[in-house]
Amino acid sequence: MSYCSYIEYMSGERKELHKNYHDNHYGFPIQNDNELFGRLILEINQAGLSWETILKKEISFRKAYSSFNIKTVAAYTEKDFDRLMTDQGIIRNRLKINAAIENARTILLLQKEFGSFEKWLEFHHPKKKDEWVKLFKKTFRFTGGEIVNEFLMSIGYLPGAHAEDCPVYKKILKLKPMWAIQ
Repeated sequence: MSYCSYIEYMSGERKELHKNYHDNHYGFPIQNDNELFGRLILEINQAGLSWETILKKEISFRKAYSSFNIKTVAAYTEKDFDRLMTDQGIIRNRLKINAAIENARTILLLQKEFGSFEKWLEFHHPKKKDEWVKLFKKTFRFTGGEIVNEFLMSIGYLPGAHAEDCPVYKKILKLKPMWAIQ
C-alpha cells in the first residue's frame, strides 16, 4: 500500500499530520540548503522509529538544531552536543546527534566546492539508488540505504514518493522534480 492511500485509513490529528506532510512536502523539490540539511536530519533520526514520531517532533528538531542553519550546527561544541542529548523534544541518540553536526561540517565543504548542497546533488544526478547510497555513505555519517532512499524521494531526486494516480504526484510533476528530468 502506498503512503498516498495509507493516509486515507488514518483519522483525526494523525491523519492531519501525515496529510499535511504528504500534500505539501513529500517529494517536492527543495532548493534551500538549510532545508535540505533539515530534511536529512529528520530522515537520519527516523531510522528505527516511525515517521509519525519525527513529524510530531519536527518543530522541536528545528528549534534544537538552530532552524537547521548549517553554519550554526557545524560550529556546535561539546556544550551544544550535551544540550541536544538532554533535549526531550528530539531523538536523544548519540550517533544521530553526532551525525547531524558532522554532516553540517561536510555540507560546508560541499558548499565551498560546488556552491551549494543542492548543486552537489545536481552534479551527481542522475544516479540509481544503489549509486546514491554508495556516494552518501562515502560522504556523510549515518546514511544507510533506507535513509538515503527516503531522503532523495522526499526531495524529488528519486521517484516513488507518490502513486501515479495521486493528485499530488501530478502537482509535483509540474515542478519538474529531478527524477522526472532523467
